[in-house]
Amino acid sequence: MLGRRGFLGVMAGGLLPISARADTPAIVATTGMIADAARALCGLPVSALIGPGMDPHGHRPTRNDIVTLSRADLVFWHGLNLEAQFARLMPDLAQTRPVLAVAETLPAELLLSDPAYPDRPDPHVWFDPALWAQATEGMEPLLAAFAPDVAARGAAYRAQIAEIATYARQALDTIPAEARLLVTAHDAFAYFGRAFGLEVEGVQGISTESEAGLARISELVDLLVARRVPAVFVESSVSDRALRALIEGAAARGQQVRIGGELFSDAMGPDGSYEGTWVGMMDHNVTTITRALGGTAPERGAQGRLAADG
Repeated sequence: MLGRRGFLGVMAGGLLPISARADTPAIVATTGMIADAARALCGLPVSALIGPGMDPHGHRPTRNDIVTLSRADLVFWHGLNLEAQFARLMPDLAQTRPVLAVAETLPAELLLSDPAYPDRPDPHVWFDPALWAQATEGMEPLLAAFAPDVAARGAAYRAQIAEIATYARQALDTIPAEARLLVTAHDAFAYFGRAFGLEVEGVQGISTESEAGLARISELVDLLVARRVPAVFVESSVSDRALRALIEGAAARGQQVRIGGELFSDAMGPDGSYEGTWVGMMDHNVTTITRALGGTAPERGAQGRLAADG
């Protein structure tokens, strides 16, 4: 059952908290963003079930996923209905090991809601650096049993988050006022828009399992033409079909709109790459958005580490 909001299982009174029973504990996360944070916080290997280019909204646990979870000493998942197909597994897992829904530890008043379902929070909290720092801080007590330096590592990780947030504000503020409209494949960037003062529109809803209707396409074409927005953005884990329809629709109205680049939304970049970290993903997205919408940002990002084509 739920202890504090977001925490399942292994409470005192019969079941024990994490035990350092293995030299190398099996720590498992559903998403790459959570796995990256856990690695930064504890310095240990962490497995991610939903990897680069994969969509957590529709991902169904595979047999390998279930085996990996069953062998885990500690499980982190996002919650807030992001990986909805995992929801039934987690209470069972929590009977024998700690299970934390990382995003569900955030206060409800800080969350945005899904416009289509007002009582359902928007899960994409990792795009607001302040929220992400707060959410990942909630992971520290569970990791501390395996890594005694978690507090120091956590402070260093939050310093990295603050640094990339400062870069993001400075870069995105250079986008001209009329072009401060971020149009993407699905509505994953509302927290990003709120944090950095951008208007955000997704062709699909918050879940990629929703469909974009003709009326929505027409509405966005009107907006692109009226605002003379130069670019829209595809996502690494979502089909670009609807974005292509927007570009064609705007062209028929005499407005040239291009693909401004590929953003990482529900998944990060390739494993082992800079873009395969939360900091690198944010650097890539901020730099790509800024440059495509007429702002000023270094081609290789805040730290000069972005891929040459990024």
